[in-house]
Amino acid sequence: MECRERILIDIDKLENSFKEIRDLNLSDKEKKIIERAKNYRDDCEYYLEKRDELSSFGCITYSHGLIDALKIKHNLI
Repeated sequence: MECRERILIDIDKLENSFKEIRDLNLSDKEKKIIERAKNYRDDCEYYLEKRDELSSFGCITYSHGLIDALKIKHNLI
């Protein structure tokens, strides 16, 4: 699998994770974490457009980590 294809799959997985946490009762700090994760997703897409797959992949994995931490805290994984 090529790097770009892998990143696009990870973006789709991240969008599914955002849907999973959408209805949670989140604190203000947790909402800031989600905003940060969305910013990293946007950065991922920006770097992907610029053909900088390494930076793009770094951004999407960081975003996943932030959301996974929230999912763990709320017993979703």
